[in-house]
Amino acid sequence: MAEIKIAAEARTEFGKGAARRIRRADNVPAVLYGHGTDPVHVTLPGHQLMMALKNSNALLTIDLGTEKHLAIPKQVQRDPLRGFIEHADLLIVRKGEKVTVDVRINIAGEAISGNLVILENATVAVEAEATHIPESFEISVEGLDAGAQIHASDIELPKGSTLAVDADLLIVNVTAAPTEAQLEAELAEAEAEAGIEHDLTDAEEAEAAAEGEGEDAEGEGSESTESE
Repeated sequence: MAEIKIAAEARTEFGKGAARRIRRADNVPAVLYGHGTDPVHVTLPGHQLMMALKNSNALLTIDLGTEKHLAIPKQVQRDPLRGFIEHADLLIVRKGEKVTVDVRINIAGEAISGNLVILENATVAVEAEATHIPESFEISVEGLDAGAQIHASDIELPKGSTLAVDADLLIVNVTAAPTEAQLEAELAEAEAEAGIEHDLTDAEEAEAAAEGEGEDAEGEGSESTESE
């Protein structure tokens, strides 16, 4: 993967107020850390960072003018509603260094008609050189029939990369699509269970009402005795 260069500025103001001011200027507060060095607090251009992170496991060169840091995104916080980047933690790496990352799985091809392709794990962890991190792995399901499975060990890894998960980790599972009769049976079962729950609820409400009427009757009896 090619390095993506981003010009950064050292950050000297901290706290929520400072972070809000940075974001209002369309920038992102970020922290660089790793290799036992003190954290480096920086401000990054928001749009440029967002575009860079569209690349899976992007390799970034953070240019602070007097010094440059090679880094990969470790944790990115986004606004839950609008999706813009609120903060980024970047891990400093060195050329030739091995890092463990999650690599996205892409499915290619089509299984035999009448089957379902289930992606059991959308990513797989691998150890790779920091400057040669795979963007994704493509797995073909072309012509596969029900019962076929693809495990982590079946993934063709690029040179220099090794699995960081159990080789037997299930990635793709091909199963027969349910028939119309099976779907109808499942629907009927679900409706039956819902009906039982509804009946139980009605019974509980009737029991509660009966208990309430009994308490009211006892109360009226006590009042009559007291008045006598």
